[in-house]
Amino acid sequence: MPAYNEEQNIEGALEDACEVAASVTPAWEVIVVDDGSKDTTAQRVTRVSQQQDRVRLISFPENRGYGVALRAGFHAARGDLIFYTDSDRQFDLSELRFFLPVMERTDVAIGFRVYRYDPVLRCLLSWVYNRLVSAVFRARVRDVDCSFKLFRREVLEAIDLETTDFFIDTEMVAKARKWNFRILQKGVKHFPRRAGESSIRASHIVSTLRTVARMWLRIYVPALVGRRERIEPVCPRRLMGQDIVRQQTPRSAPPHSQEPPESREADGGK
Repeated sequence: MPAYNEEQNIEGALEDACEVAASVTPAWEVIVVDDGSKDTTAQRVTRVSQQQDRVRLISFPENRGYGVALRAGFHAARGDLIFYTDSDRQFDLSELRFFLPVMERTDVAIGFRVYRYDPVLRCLLSWVYNRLVSAVFRARVRDVDCSFKLFRREVLEAIDLETTDFFIDTEMVAKARKWNFRILQKGVKHFPRRAGESSIRASHIVSTLRTVARMWLRIYVPALVGRRERIEPVCPRRLMGQDIVRQQTPRSAPPHSQEPPESREADGGK
C-alpha cells in the first residue's frame, strides 16, 4: 500500500485492510510504503503498527515516486499471493474475497472500475490510454491503471520492474502478458476520494507516451535500446526454509452469497 501525504486517509485505510485480510485468510500482513510524505502519514502508520504487529512500515526520507514505492513493497512482501492497492480509500477492499478464489485458475487478477468517480477529462484520457496499451502491448485490459491487483508470487519473481512513476501499472501488465502469464479481470466498485488530492496531473501525458514507446522497445526490440547491465526480479526468489507468510486455501464467499452484478470477469489476453 503506497502512501504519499495521506494522513487523512491512512488510518482508515489500514483499518479496512486489516479487517478484510483477517476475514479471508489466517496468514496475512499489510505493508505501507511511505513515499517521503511531508505530513504525519508515517507517524500514523507507526502508531497503528505498535498495536497491530502485522502492519509494517517502509519509509523513504524523500519522495522517490509511485513505482519505487510499489517495488519496495513487492520486495518486502513474504506471501504466496501479493495484493496492492492505494491508500486513498477509493476501493471497497472487501471485494478481495471475490478475487482470491479465481487465483486457482489465473496468475494475475486485475480489477477494473465499473464506474469511475473521477473528473470527466481524466476518465476520457484513461479510456484513450487503455486502448493504446491494449494495442501496443497486446493485452486486452480494460483499466490498466486500476490499483486493485492480485498476483501470484511467481509472477513477481519472474519479471523485473524499472519504472519509477505511475507507469508501473502498465509495465506490470505488459510484462506479465509478454511472459504468457494468465490474466483475469474483475469489476470493482470505485468511490470518490474522501480526503486529500491525487498526485496525477494532465502534464504527465507527454512523458507517459514517451515511456510507452521506450518500454515497447525495451520489451520487444531490446537490441535498439541496449541491454541493461543487471536485471533482477522485483520480488526476491525464496530460498529453502526461508520465513514466508503462507497463504492457505482461500475462503470462498458463503454459498448463499453471490458476486455483485458489476463484478464481471474478462480474459486479459490469453
